[in-house]
Amino acid sequence: MKPSSAEFKPGRYRGRFAPSPTGPLHFGSLVAALGSFLRARAQGGQWLLRVEDIDTPRVVPGATDLQLDALRRFGLDWDEEPMWQSRRLEAYRAALDRLRADERVFACRCSRSALAGAPHRGCLSTRRDGPVAWRLRVPDRVITFVDAIRGPRRQNLAQDVGDVVLWRGDGLVAYQLAVVVDDAAQGISEVVRGADLIDSTARQIFLQESLGLPTPAYAHLPLALDADGHKLGKSQQALALDAARPIPALRAAWAFLGQRSEALDDALDLPRLLDAAIAAFDLTRVPRSDRRIATTLA
Repeated sequence: MKPSSAEFKPGRYRGRFAPSPTGPLHFGSLVAALGSFLRARAQGGQWLLRVEDIDTPRVVPGATDLQLDALRRFGLDWDEEPMWQSRRLEAYRAALDRLRADERVFACRCSRSALAGAPHRGCLSTRRDGPVAWRLRVPDRVITFVDAIRGPRRQNLAQDVGDVVLWRGDGLVAYQLAVVVDDAAQGISEVVRGADLIDSTARQIFLQESLGLPTPAYAHLPLALDADGHKLGKSQQALALDAARPIPALRAAWAFLGQRSEALDDALDLPRLLDAAIAAFDLTRVPRSDRRIATTLA
């Protein structure tokens, strides 16, 4: 297949930020939010918000309110009402039913631990009862796409991924199905997100094809890592953000994204800083590799 790459059209750009409510906004989240926000605004487009709260065991009560309040304090205002995944189960079920009707998925009783590690094709379980998950059949096929930051990418679904869980055995919809359905529903033209999700892109493109949905463009931002090389979102050393003092954190995120520091020299307040950042944002300057952060923002 030809590499996936969307053509930008003035006034039609739609980007998004999709945080999971597992805790307060940290520096890694801010990098993803700012990068996607600036990319959308620099294209003269819209920036949407999606609350990815379908993994209910990991949802922290009150975290969404904290995250939304922080985004507002950082001046990252979104267009349209936020989308809440927890309110869209019917849409996900309809997509699964369509795949079932087309015989693209199969019931599987394998445990999550049995599917961890090496790619698996088909169900390995001999059980006749117990929880049932639904998995997408993947072909022995190479999916290619062009990432706007990291360049050409390729992945063999059968060898590198295996059949993909779309509906979990515990009754929860899987991220891979929800994100594909939601990107189409929101009309997202380019997905700008952290590089921890770049390996999910090929399977999402195949799922988009299977559902007859459009494929957006992709750009994967570098991850902010702690001193031990762990992603900040999963680290005990995640950088704390003071939402009452947004400018220092935004300047730090701007520098982390490889942008010219002098572009913000004359920006003494938040509106001017964001206006200057939008005008100067250059996607080609964004680093292709993840970066360690050793200090804590005050």
